[in-house]
Amino acid sequence: MKKIALLVLVFVGTLATAQVQPNQQPQINVSGEGKIIVTPDQADITVGVSNTGTNATEVKKANDVAVDKVIKYLKSQKLPQGDYQTQRVTLNRDYDLSKKKESYVASQTIVIHLKDLSNYDALMMGLTDAGINTINGVSFKTSKQAQYESEARIKAVADANKKAADYTGALGQKLGKALLVTDNTQTYYPPVYRMATMMEKSMDAAAPRETLAVGEITITANVNISYLLN
Repeated sequence: MKKIALLVLVFVGTLATAQVQPNQQPQINVSGEGKIIVTPDQADITVGVSNTGTNATEVKKANDVAVDKVIKYLKSQKLPQGDYQTQRVTLNRDYDLSKKKESYVASQTIVIHLKDLSNYDALMMGLTDAGINTINGVSFKTSKQAQYESEARIKAVADANKKAADYTGALGQKLGKALLVTDNTQTYYPPVYRMATMMEKSMDAAAPRETLAVGEITITANVNISYLLN
C-alpha cells in the first residue's frame, strides 16, 4: 500500500508540473552590437606631486606646500571647483636594506576634468611650473556621451534585427515580434583609445607646441533579443 501511495503522489506531482508549464513557441535568440566612433572633446588628466626625505613630518609638509600651489594655480585658471578633485593621498616608509637607511615618500594625485582640449598645453605647462612632478595619464571623453550611447543602442538593435532576419530567411521561416530585450552594455565601458598618447614634436621654439594626439574613442552598446518564429 505504501508503494502504491508513493507512485500516486509522484504521478500527481508530475502532472501538476506539466500543467503549469506553458506551451513553448519556437523562438530565436540573437545578440547585436552598435558602435559609434567619435573625436573626443574633453579629457580627465591625472597629475601628482611627490616628495621624498628622511623625516616623515617634513616630507608631508613639503608635499602639502607643493599641492597648495597646484590648487591655487587651478583656481587662478577659473576652473569650476567640480572640475578637479584629489584622488589619492599617501605617505609611505621605505627602508634600504643595503644602506640600512629609511626614507619617506609623500604623494598626492589630482584628477582634472578639462572641457576644452585646446587649453591642454597651456594648462600642463602651468601645472608643471606650479609644482607637479608626475603625470599619471589622460583619459579622453566626449561631452555628448548620452547622445552617442543612444545612437549606439539603436545600431545594436538594428544589428540584432539583421542577424535574426538572416537566420529565419535561411530556415524558410518568418520573424515574429520581439519577446525579450536585454541590455548587455556595461555600466562603465572604457573608451577605446586610438593614438591617445602624449607626443613631442620637433618644432621651432617660437612656434606653438602640440603634445597631445587626441585620436578617437569608441562608444559601444550590446543587446540580446529573443523573437518569435512564425
